[in-house]
Amino acid sequence: MKNVYLTFLNLYELLQDETGVMSGIDLESKKLLEIIALKNSAGLPMKVMDAMRLNALASPATIHRKLTQLVNAGLVEMVHQGTNRRKKFLIPTPLAEKYFHQIGEIMFKAVGAH
Repeated sequence: MKNVYLTFLNLYELLQDETGVMSGIDLESKKLLEIIALKNSAGLPMKVMDAMRLNALASPATIHRKLTQLVNAGLVEMVHQGTNRRKKFLIPTPLAEKYFHQIGEIMFKAVGAH
């Protein structure tokens, strides 16, 4: 029996090749995008300053570069909410939502293949 996870990884690589959405995005940036998306899906959008405090992921300077990379790739937006203009929140874009949806679909394919 073929390993479900290895099937998923194979499908994931095919998705990467087909879409190119994550080309040029390294593993730290992908992890940061996942954290941002998880917080947002829980209804608690992450503030930029909170992201900068993710010391287990990288240094603040590195996180800042990763955030810039995600913004430039069109995967994350920095937005103000409410009247406080000093706080910026990190919101996944429709492109990021589509990317996560596609990953979910290939997870179902990988499990369904077994």
